[in-house]
Amino acid sequence: MTVPSPLPPPLPAFVEATSTPSLPQAASAPPPPQAKKGVLSTAVSVLDWIFGFVALIALIAACSVIPVLNFLSLGYLLNVSGIIARTGRIRDGFIGVRKASAIGSIAAGIWIVVWPARLLSDFWRDAELIAPGGGVARAWHVGLVVVTVITLAHIVWACVRGGSLWHFLWPQPLRFMRWLGAADKFSHLQRTTVDYIISLRLPFYFWLGLRGFVGALAWLIAPVGILIAATRLPVGGAVLLSFLGGLLLLLVAIHLPFLQARFAQSDRFSAIFELREVRRLFLRAPLAFWLSLLITLLFAVPLYLLKIELTPRELAWLPSLIFVIFIFPARVLTGWAMSRALRHEQPRHWFPRWIARLGIVPVALAYTIVVYFTPYLSWNGSLSLLEQHAFLVPAPLMAL
Repeated sequence: MTVPSPLPPPLPAFVEATSTPSLPQAASAPPPPQAKKGVLSTAVSVLDWIFGFVALIALIAACSVIPVLNFLSLGYLLNVSGIIARTGRIRDGFIGVRKASAIGSIAAGIWIVVWPARLLSDFWRDAELIAPGGGVARAWHVGLVVVTVITLAHIVWACVRGGSLWHFLWPQPLRFMRWLGAADKFSHLQRTTVDYIISLRLPFYFWLGLRGFVGALAWLIAPVGILIAATRLPVGGAVLLSFLGGLLLLLVAIHLPFLQARFAQSDRFSAIFELREVRRLFLRAPLAFWLSLLITLLFAVPLYLLKIELTPRELAWLPSLIFVIFIFPARVLTGWAMSRALRHEQPRHWFPRWIARLGIVPVALAYTIVVYFTPYLSWNGSLSLLEQHAFLVPAPLMAL
């Protein structure tokens, strides 16, 4: 019987290294063009999203201080909480960022392309001051008219092409001439514009913000009214009324952010008065409720501090911008806390519940103390108590 010969021993490492064919071409080959395009498109998409988010913050801030339009701002912020509460995903709360990017691109593009007309306008005015009605002034005026007409046509053409910043910087005049010869150019433009405006859902945000404003005002009218009345009484009565109003405001501040999130989540106006339901949901996610309330009330304090002195006219945009920057994450966290409570079916352990209860009281108390001293520090006096921007907008209609 023959014994099969054993397998040959493995080659030494240096022999394997020298005998194995290497593939230097594959190791050092550049990435395919598709991969480069994918990376570039991803980077462009990320930059476009960041630009859109900045434009969105600016739009919300602009609407928040304009009468009637401030309901759009409040409605959007409430919808952020409502969507996150329904889906449980924070990324779903960044609504309309791409649409805001288009609006921001149009605004930035218009600001850039009107600069030649601005310069010609300055030259024309200077020529009129030096020699009114002279030939140089008339020449500058004719040039201003021509440049203005070209600029308006350029703005319209850039918006027709999509309104991106590149469309404003690169006009493509030959394509513009071909577009002028198209048969259905105006009908297509009308459909695109109408579809875009409808996609903004402005009536939805307005109606949601109006109902959220009315519901929050129904909760705030009693404590705020008592605090305003206390500022007009002698010391003895003022102390008693201030204590009562402050106690009511403390209780309202603890529950109102979650009542508003519950209203936005269910889209029922009666939900903003379902106090028992909110207290039941608190038992399911107590620490999340405490964290979101802490951020909501803490982030509302900076805007009160800005009201100590009258804001200069050139900085009038600053309070509204700070309002959105601080309140937006507060609304996101409120929706997140509500979503955690809706996902859990049973109350949490008694220990986190009592930790959250003990933590909520000093947070709401500190906020109430800040609001109590607001009439004595704000340039708007006792009317500043109406500006409960933690729950409403920076300057509601009745406080303007």
